[in-house]
Amino acid sequence: MQTFTYQALGKIKSTEPQAIFNAAGEQVQRVERVYDNGLKKLVDGYFDYRYFLKYRVTANDGATLFEAKKIFRRGKVWFEGKDFVTGDKYIVNYENWRIGVPELFVTGPNFKMKIDKEMDDWSNFIVDDVVIARWLAVYDEATDVFTLTLELSETAAIQNTAFYIAIAQAALFIGV
Repeated sequence: MQTFTYQALGKIKSTEPQAIFNAAGEQVQRVERVYDNGLKKLVDGYFDYRYFLKYRVTANDGATLFEAKKIFRRGKVWFEGKDFVTGDKYIVNYENWRIGVPELFVTGPNFKMKIDKEMDDWSNFIVDDVVIARWLAVYDEATDVFTLTLELSETAAIQNTAFYIAIAQAALFIGV
């Protein structure tokens, strides 16, 4: 498994970019919360900073790699993800919510992944009953900082760390 780590401020309204490091300690990407404009950021403050934002993962040179944004339409909520390298689009939403415990899925072109969402343990990304990646957030109250870890299997069909980090940040911190 490849391992990536980064930190996020506990203040949910923070839009400061956070560096993502590989196992060798080298900065490989950055993740940040972004807003389309100041009005959306202002309005989002009234809703606990959980509705009108995007999570963007960029390369070290600032080029956008992946973005996940929350969508509201006709009383439904979901996330849309876009891979800026391949152009692929993904939908992150709950399925089976009418018949029991809802399950979180990522659906894309010829692709379906389940996310076992956990708040105090590893959240697993599963394809064909195999864990291909997992993500963990550990909160330190004293510093008000989350330490986040992504482990990615070399056998995963999608090797883009930006994909997993943007989706995990959005689904687990903001919620679908």
